[in-house]
Amino acid sequence: MTPTRPRVALFVTCLVDLYRPSVGFAALKLLEQAGCEVVVPESQTCCGQPAYNSGDRATATELARAVVDDFLRFDYVVAPSGSCAGMISHHFPGLFADDPHYRGKAEALAAKTHELVSFLVDVRGMTQVEAKFDGIATYHDSCSGLRELGVKAQPRKLLGSVAGLALREMGDSELCCGFGGTFCVKYPDISTRMVGDKTKDIIATGADTLLAGDLGCLLNMAGKLGREGSLVQVRHVAEVLAGVTEEVAPIGMVKG
Repeated sequence: MTPTRPRVALFVTCLVDLYRPSVGFAALKLLEQAGCEVVVPESQTCCGQPAYNSGDRATATELARAVVDDFLRFDYVVAPSGSCAGMISHHFPGLFADDPHYRGKAEALAAKTHELVSFLVDVRGMTQVEAKFDGIATYHDSCSGLRELGVKAQPRKLLGSVAGLALREMGDSELCCGFGGTFCVKYPDISTRMVGDKTKDIIATGADTLLAGDLGCLLNMAGKLGREGSLVQVRHVAEVLAGVTEEVAPIGMVKG
């Protein structure tokens, strides 16, 4: 039986580690507010998704084996990213189809791996947060979080409890932003067209802030908005829910 105060391993993700550490600290704060004992394994590395999407199964499997070894001992594994959580929970077992020993371990790890906000709401029963954010926000549903993990209502539920925040839905919040991991590298022209369509929907809402749960999507959309001269601020949803927006500038901007 899972203890009342479960030990949760925070899978930080490569992009958060390298580009936006504040998301990791926000996730840790939220998990502690949800009554969890949070551990950040220092030996963690990539989940292997870039290699997996590129067809390099050998490298993906090697990285996945390291993740299994590092994280299996915890009650839960939580990532502030639908794509990384989806990789572990949906694709790890298949990487070990011919390895009975690791397949069982990968299946056990997959069963207790969750995206951050869905874990807070669906597993820990969180219904509100003690945070304040003055502004109008719109929310982008990342492909992996939405389609693989069913993350849709959970962030909106918690955002509804943020004092001062008004949520305004864009025309098609489920439309892909064009990042797609290695997709934007393989097909840059298509990716650019897709993110251009997305920024039109964002700006049309009149929102001053764009939120999402995957940093890859956020970096892509923030870059495009910046090149277009837009003043829309871009943030990971965890930063707003944790109430740390005064401590860190929006993505792509410098704190004054």
